[in-house]
Amino acid sequence: MTAQVLAHVAADGRLHLLDDHLRDVAELAGRFGAAFGAGEHAALAGLWHDLGKYSGDFQRLIHSANGLEAHIEAEGNERDHSTAGAVHMIERGGPKFYPLAAAIAGHHAGLADFDELRRRLKGRRHLYEAVLRRQPPEELLKESLPALPEWMNGATSGDTSFALRLEMWGRMLFSALCDADFLDTERFFAPERFARRAAGPHVGELAARLKDRVLELESRAPATEVNRARRDVRLACEARAADPPGFFSLTVPTGGGKTLAAMAFALEHAQRHGLDRVIVVIPYTSIIEQSAKVYRSIFGEGAVIEHHSGVDPLRENPLNRLSSENWDAPIIVTTTVQFFESLFANRPGACRKLHNVSRSVIVLDEAQAVPGELLPAILDGLTQLVRRYGATVVISTATQPAWQRSERLPVGLDTVSEVCPPELDLFGRLRRVEVVWPERDEPVSYETLAGQVALEASCLAVVHRRDDARDLCRQVDRIIGDESTIHLSALMTPAHRSLVLSRVRDMRSRGEDVRVVSTQLVEAGVDLDFPVVFRALAGLDSLAQAAGRCNREGRLERGQLRVFIAPTDPPPGVPLTGRDVARMLRREKGALDIFDPVTQREYFAELYARTALERGMEVQRERARLNYRRVSESFKLIRDGWSAPLVIAHDDGADRVDALRQHGPSRDRLRALQPYTINVPRRLLDAWARSGAASSVAETVHALEGPRLEAYDRRFGLVPERMGSFDPSWLIVG
Repeated sequence: MTAQVLAHVAADGRLHLLDDHLRDVAELAGRFGAAFGAGEHAALAGLWHDLGKYSGDFQRLIHSANGLEAHIEAEGNERDHSTAGAVHMIERGGPKFYPLAAAIAGHHAGLADFDELRRRLKGRRHLYEAVLRRQPPEELLKESLPALPEWMNGATSGDTSFALRLEMWGRMLFSALCDADFLDTERFFAPERFARRAAGPHVGELAARLKDRVLELESRAPATEVNRARRDVRLACEARAADPPGFFSLTVPTGGGKTLAAMAFALEHAQRHGLDRVIVVIPYTSIIEQSAKVYRSIFGEGAVIEHHSGVDPLRENPLNRLSSENWDAPIIVTTTVQFFESLFANRPGACRKLHNVSRSVIVLDEAQAVPGELLPAILDGLTQLVRRYGATVVISTATQPAWQRSERLPVGLDTVSEVCPPELDLFGRLRRVEVVWPERDEPVSYETLAGQVALEASCLAVVHRRDDARDLCRQVDRIIGDESTIHLSALMTPAHRSLVLSRVRDMRSRGEDVRVVSTQLVEAGVDLDFPVVFRALAGLDSLAQAAGRCNREGRLERGQLRVFIAPTDPPPGVPLTGRDVARMLRREKGALDIFDPVTQREYFAELYARTALERGMEVQRERARLNYRRVSESFKLIRDGWSAPLVIAHDDGADRVDALRQHGPSRDRLRALQPYTINVPRRLLDAWARSGAASSVAETVHALEGPRLEAYDRRFGLVPERMGSFDPSWLIVG
């Protein structure tokens, strides 16, 4: 074999030798795999992942089409350089090394289904033979094989538990390989970008920063029962942090200081047990920015990654493959959709972060919002992370979703340890709200409700749907004769919502009157405090969350949560089923204590009994068959793939869009768009792009900019009717 066999050639003529690339990727992958006991296996995958580049055809291609584009694979193109390494893995190790072969074969195109990959390795064996004819280094081909893990011995046919474990092991190896390959490629093509990937502060340092901040806040806080309870929660979290890794629940009433207490537990627990990072998983994109902002104010910008935007690259291209997140920071704040869909994804960009989930503390904030129909896969995935990958999971919410194994939830968790002891009596001490139920089980028109809202000097009204929020706002406008009522919904960008929420808090702190109409986005993680909250009848968890925006600081003897029957239904799925379960329990039991954990457990038991688990069971069956592509297609928290990102180029967003257009995608530039991004139905975005209503930016991003910004209202956010093509069903979503 001649010298100067190349892995990459830069546009400026710099050469990246293949031998250097293979050994550097092996070193990185081995380091990543060591976190879950597979360092040697991941390193071997790294060593052989680009074996196909030794072929004469590929070397001619890479010399004639230099630059990053030259080695990106796509289905059916001539750049297949991954099959050869996968074939060699099976040749050397046999069928038991299939997970490593699958990782190699998919490091550009994604993890394939089992039969699909078998056919590929058989049908493209000639690519491997072409490599052998070029005589790669003998020591490379004959690298010794590591022993397989002990748990792989003695597996029997049809052992579903073993198959699921093998599937997850292959997924984690794939992640370690992809991240290592991406990073070493970035180190060659964009060394300045690679150099910025400095490690953040250690979790121990962050734990100390948080302790100092919390003690400062406690020293300045008034001596109220609410603040005493928050201190007790924090002390309980610090005390239990020494417990061995596993599943924990943190059941704290809304307003009980759960956000910082959960982080205190997570950082202290990570420090004591040598874990690497904390991943905070939040259900709603609409409220994630507040939590990230709080954490940044304590820990600094470099310690926190906020990852939630759908602007993630959807396909491989020369730049965006280097722009996907790998969660290389001590604190990650992400969404339920991002976390779980990544856990069951098959694309390299989506999966490269997964190895960093091992040896982490995963805080599931407001976990009750996780869709029940996918629980079989979700709970099994979490269990594997805890048992096999050194993670700890904290289920943090005021309304525990009752995930323990039971007759009604046979796929549930076996052991969950509560952090706060019952003697703290948190729900008794923090009872600050009186619930006023409707006298009759009949809908109230928004015109009537608007009259009730207008009578209150300050209040919050929470409705089911986006068009409900606009309708009620306008009804209140007509009654009070101005447009002072404040609107909040997911049709507004995070940057817009943050400004509005800051304005509301400032007005409340000054004692000014303020009326707010919102969708459910204010019900988790949004720090608002009103004497009166109106809430459309919904699941008991949603009612309890809405109550958390009422008399939050305990300044009144009792605030009021006034429940009404809305003239519209909640969105289909869990919101609609939850409303129906709450209505059924109310009819059976009369007045319900929505703050009682026992009542909430009864509610969730009935909710899960009405939830079809078949979709989650089908995901499990496909996982056991090692059908990675089908798993990725089936596991969607938001069904039908309707969601797509649209950047609204208002205010600073315009400059950020221009930077992306001029310089192309990078992690920093994609992150910078998150505060200006909303999710819209994909079919509508496609129609808007075809008509020119939405601009295409850097191939993967669409933006509303220039004169088209007239469709974005400074009060209501995006007004889709102004965009031309429009489907009113979109407005059902909260």
